[in-house]
Amino acid sequence: MTPDVLLVIFAALLGLLVGSFSNVLIWRLPRGESIAFPPSHCPNCDHRLGVPDLVPVLSWVSLGGKCRYCRAPIKARYPVVELLTGLGYGVIAALFPPLVVGWGALGLMVLFTILLVGSAIDLDTYTIPDELTLPGTALGILFGFLNGRAGAEGLPDLAGAVQGALLGAGLVVAINQFGSWVLRRFRERSFPEAPIGYQQISLALLAGAWLGPWWGLGAALLSAAVNVMARRVVRVPELLTLGGLLVSVVLGSAGYGPGMILMVQGALAAAGATSLVAGVYWWLKYRGQSADEGADEPADASAMGFGDVKLAAVIGAFLGWERLLLTLVVAVFAGALFGVAQLAMKRENRVKFGPFLAVGALVALIWGTQIIEGYRGSLGL
Repeated sequence: MTPDVLLVIFAALLGLLVGSFSNVLIWRLPRGESIAFPPSHCPNCDHRLGVPDLVPVLSWVSLGGKCRYCRAPIKARYPVVELLTGLGYGVIAALFPPLVVGWGALGLMVLFTILLVGSAIDLDTYTIPDELTLPGTALGILFGFLNGRAGAEGLPDLAGAVQGALLGAGLVVAINQFGSWVLRRFRERSFPEAPIGYQQISLALLAGAWLGPWWGLGAALLSAAVNVMARRVVRVPELLTLGGLLVSVVLGSAGYGPGMILMVQGALAAAGATSLVAGVYWWLKYRGQSADEGADEPADASAMGFGDVKLAAVIGAFLGWERLLLTLVVAVFAGALFGVAQLAMKRENRVKFGPFLAVGALVALIWGTQIIEGYRGSLGL
């Protein structure tokens, strides 16, 4: 066998092992438990699991899907996650040979695990843990640095990873901001966050459009500092920020300011940077608490969860902004089809957007280059 084939087989076996650990993350992260201690144990009887109980897929099959010690059923999801991870790692190694792209292949495997674990948790709890997305964004930027050093073709370098993360978070949070504003019938938020939250993100959108991403982030941080010094929320009206952004885009299209495209890019990048700063702040403040303990007030109407914003940052960091845009198009299309199917079957649609983002990212990862090149060709670019 050739070295490339051996690496694919090794990657698939590695995926099976990582899939077993992914099941630990899926169970423990939403519960705020340590992922290292105590060692693996049955969630029903708490008996510590031995090596024969932890062989990916084979242990579940040999035990008939039941705990060796208390005979409680073991969810079929455990071997499914292991098999999917093994398959995913093998496909990544085949499409992005480690001998060619170097660390980039490992980075894409990390992304696959984040997407799978995040989707499984989202389906269970309707949340995507910060412990997964915020470090995941940092890892995506780190692998971007390694990609640049190795000259990995088709994968973002450091600048591309940072740009992808900021635009990913910014685009999704902008959709959320305007969607939520419409859901509230253009009324102001009843419960603005202190000292930093959605109001500062809206301010970053407006300031970033005219001044660029880093000045936009600076304006948001200045607003947060005013809140800290005032010891209360000093409101930044959304009629001014979101309404002002709409006016700004119209002016940009008419030739005023930096121009519409640069204004949109600056607004989204500034909002993305502010979102990540806010995400880190709230993660550190409420780490170890449940969602109910961390919420001081009822939530305003929201178009989507903030976990989706941070997951989009992860995808953008690992795949770059072009594949991120393709990810969002596929996710929206898949989500719409699923919603129509649910309505046709008269079922309530409560599936969050995270799994659709994961599906979109996988499509962008596997077929992204061909789709993007085909689209450019149709435009004559």
